[in-house]
Amino acid sequence: MKVDVIGGGPAGLYFAILIKKSRPDARVEVVERNRPDDTFGFGIVLSDDTLNNLRQADEPSYRDIAASFAYWDDIYVHYKGRTLSSSGHGFSGLGRLKLLQILQKRATELGVDVRFQAEDPGLAAHREADLIVGADGINSAVRNALKAELGATVEMRPNRFVWFGAKMTLPGFTYSFRENEHGIWNLHTYMYTQGECTFLVETTDDAFKAAGLEVENEDRSAAYIERVFAEELHGTRLLRNRSFWRQFPVVRCKTWHHNNVVLLGDAAHTAHWSIGSGTKLALEDAIALHQAVTRHPADARAALRAYESERRPEAERIQHSANTSLVFFENVRRFWHMEPVQFNFALMSRSKQITYENLRKRDAAVIGEMDAWWAKHVAAEERISLPRNFRAPPPLFSPFHLRDMHVQNRVVVSPMCQYCAVDGTPTDWHFVHYGARAVGGAGLMFTEMTCVAPDARITPGCTGMYKPEHVAAWARIVQFVHVHTDCKIALQLGHAGRKGSTQLGWEEMDRPLAQGNWPVIAPSPLPYYPDVSQVPKEMAREDMDRVRNQFAAAARMGIECRFDLLELHLAHGYLLASFLSPVTNRRKDEYGGSLENRMRFPLEVFDACRKVWPKAKPMSVRVSATDWIPGGNTGEDAVKIAKAFKAHGCDLIDVSTGQTDPASKPVYGRMFQATFAEQIRNDAGIATMAVGAITTADQVNTLVASGRADLCALARPHLADPYFTLHAAAEYQAMGYPIEGVSWPKQYLSGRDQLHALAQRARADAESKQGQVRPPKPDVPGKKAA
Repeated sequence: MKVDVIGGGPAGLYFAILIKKSRPDARVEVVERNRPDDTFGFGIVLSDDTLNNLRQADEPSYRDIAASFAYWDDIYVHYKGRTLSSSGHGFSGLGRLKLLQILQKRATELGVDVRFQAEDPGLAAHREADLIVGADGINSAVRNALKAELGATVEMRPNRFVWFGAKMTLPGFTYSFRENEHGIWNLHTYMYTQGECTFLVETTDDAFKAAGLEVENEDRSAAYIERVFAEELHGTRLLRNRSFWRQFPVVRCKTWHHNNVVLLGDAAHTAHWSIGSGTKLALEDAIALHQAVTRHPADARAALRAYESERRPEAERIQHSANTSLVFFENVRRFWHMEPVQFNFALMSRSKQITYENLRKRDAAVIGEMDAWWAKHVAAEERISLPRNFRAPPPLFSPFHLRDMHVQNRVVVSPMCQYCAVDGTPTDWHFVHYGARAVGGAGLMFTEMTCVAPDARITPGCTGMYKPEHVAAWARIVQFVHVHTDCKIALQLGHAGRKGSTQLGWEEMDRPLAQGNWPVIAPSPLPYYPDVSQVPKEMAREDMDRVRNQFAAAARMGIECRFDLLELHLAHGYLLASFLSPVTNRRKDEYGGSLENRMRFPLEVFDACRKVWPKAKPMSVRVSATDWIPGGNTGEDAVKIAKAFKAHGCDLIDVSTGQTDPASKPVYGRMFQATFAEQIRNDAGIATMAVGAITTADQVNTLVASGRADLCALARPHLADPYFTLHAAAEYQAMGYPIEGVSWPKQYLSGRDQLHALAQRARADAESKQGQVRPPKPDVPGKKAA
């Protein structure tokens, strides 16, 4: 077997080591354009998990690595005059050059042919190889040669960053945030060997330019950074090693292999250094590729298919987390108003890998401080007096108000269409559905999108608010909620627009009815599905007047029903959303074109409803914060939309995304829309409700405490468990928390007592087993393994 590796960085060398170790008869060659001792930067970071993977893959190189790294558990954050710390993070720093020397030595011992200062002539020169590995980094020539075949893209992020070194000792990984007349400067620094540190600084492009810095002027950059972070440096001078200002490139490939060529590490995918995963990804890619080749020794193409199918999900998860992390640092200004305790938690939870409960396991004292700060913060906002020696509940169970509406906790039952109304009238199914979830302890519950006219419905099974029978049915539901629970209930009004007259949700969603279709309207005559959907009528002024009046009439009916909050549905490609998006609004009059024009009609509808809706009761709007379509609305547009509705009396933005058009390409993941709730909340200065793949009480605590949202809406979790909030309360009470932000019906009190007893027993069992299944820590010089 002949294996040609292009690139002698960690990924290429480590794969060469593993394949030569398992196949001594293989001819393994590594071609590297630089000298053996060339490296750009100073140190790298490896987690405990990665170190354990290295130990299992190749014990000799692992032992050399473990003997050379600087280990730390602690993270320190300097922000606005305070230093905050947390423990239990388990990372190791290692010199970049030292890692390369260890891997070069091990490769030579095994008989790998490593050639330095050798410019690779191109893929054509490797025709005799059974496997060609492109491990040539961010500027990969292999990737560029196969750009079309691999579907490779490179996105340059806007922030500027620079690597320096410093000879000093640190107690742990250290972040520092400083503001001067030019902007905010973020420092990431850690020891990679005793007395030597990587000193990485990041800022916005505007701050970089305002400071008069130059990309390749190392002396000027070092002098400037030494002034900004003089307190952290204590007189230490910065070390240079091609310390040029860069912008981070996000590399993505639709596939990592073509024929017998495969990419590893940064050549295939980059992960922002703010979660320390670049080298981790590279080394673990090498391990995964070696395992696949070992399973398919005679078929390189089968090995590469297996490698990518097995490795891609984990690599994309890490890349997604890294991209989420980099957005935090690109937008530090968004969090700059926060007090230190909350800022620290927002920083720690930025990538979604560390959550409220995850951080508790690492360092319970940090969560204790967060809880105490949060309780005082909420008490001030809600004008609550806290008794002495008060133990704060988790943020999930804190109260919140909008105008005169007060909710007892931050859990919301999201709008969920049931598709079983009769001529728009809710049935007994709806009564039981909403009643059960109100009893379940959530602070607020939304109706499904309730349509303002027969031809405004999505499907024949959608609920309405346009007939007396609708008022009576909804009033019955609202009365039950108010009499028997402490839950508040909101009415969501909408108009389907071009997505109307379609089949029930469990049939062919968004496809026209087989028969009995009614005409649909939209801002522009664009069908939802060009091949099958109706072509909607472009709305004239009289159509707008009629729809506006229908919304106002439905709002009046909502008052009769005694709903607590009114929400207008301006998302998911329905009528009002279709006005907001340039993808669906192609009008040439004053209601099309600029965002200001596109907002005109939705604001008219909002104003008509706000005029009739009681001043003491809040109103919200649900928006698609991004269309997930090139040329469509973006998060920045969503901030402008939120500001406009806030100026017209809106109290809350319900932040969803997409579903504007079949061309939408969402990026899914845990809490995947929360970043937009964070952006709108902090940039537009209005309360937000996060929704989308929020599934646990831990996630609700994380989003609320970090200032990313004020409320969290859960849909599918409430379908599976109407008593989601009561179960969460029992679990936290078993941890010793006093829980007041949730109410049990008196009819169910005996069930509450049993649930609490079971939760306490489960908690005790979990604590007795804690640590039994934890992976062992690496052997760290001077530290005892767990």
